[in-house]
Amino acid sequence: MKAIAEIPIGLLQQVHYLLTDIDDTLTEKGMLPASSLAAIEKLDKAGIAVIPITGRPAVWCDHIARMWPVRGVVGENGAFYFSYDRKNRRMIQVFAKDGQERESDRRRLNEIKDRILDEIPGAGIASDQNYRVADLAIDFCEDVEPLSDDEINHIVKIFKQSGATARISTIHVNGWFGSYDKLTMTRTCLKDLFQVDIDRKNDQIAFVGDSPNDAPMFSFFTNSVGVANVSDFVLSSQPKWITKKRCAQGFVEFTELLLTSRGKL
Repeated sequence: MKAIAEIPIGLLQQVHYLLTDIDDTLTEKGMLPASSLAAIEKLDKAGIAVIPITGRPAVWCDHIARMWPVRGVVGENGAFYFSYDRKNRRMIQVFAKDGQERESDRRRLNEIKDRILDEIPGAGIASDQNYRVADLAIDFCEDVEPLSDDEINHIVKIFKQSGATARISTIHVNGWFGSYDKLTMTRTCLKDLFQVDIDRKNDQIAFVGDSPNDAPMFSFFTNSVGVANVSDFVLSSQPKWITKKRCAQGFVEFTELLLTSRGKL
């Protein structure tokens, strides 16, 4: 990973879409600082569309799409994207699976939940689970005492033994049934909202993230950036660039480069 200060200004000037993780990328110690929201607003005014790509639940994503200065949001690790049409006051919702499929998946996920809680007493159900439409989020450090790496890996193992996909974030293990992920729904989102083919327009897109569930995004996007705390993890695919600062401060650090490249800071 190279320092973001080494990114050529020409590459920065080509970026028209900024995709970003939320937890420990936009946030700091579980809080969203004013600096992150201000940075998103400045990017939007500068003509750079911001789209959060998160594992957080549907209800959160409705709020984010509706009330943040963003053009859309991909939630629950790719289960859907939401975009609020402000002119027509209408929420656009696109899901990877239909309602009947999600109901069937929920019954199977509940069985997995019972097994995880039985075999790993320290694990918890994420406090935002009731607001999710597609996945099961197991809390390993947000609102419970931190679990060991072995316990976290055991959670992943249970998901996989049950035929589910599992991804580790900085706070949760998320599991779901289906081949979708953050990247597949990002592809759909940008095509629908902007008529952008991410294979052909890769150089116009940047992604900022920090954890293992961001690996597909780091691998695909040539302008992939990790905030400094990404170094806390061993990743299957690393970002090309890395910030000096951690979490939200690292996000702001990168956005300042984007804005400076356009004379907008």
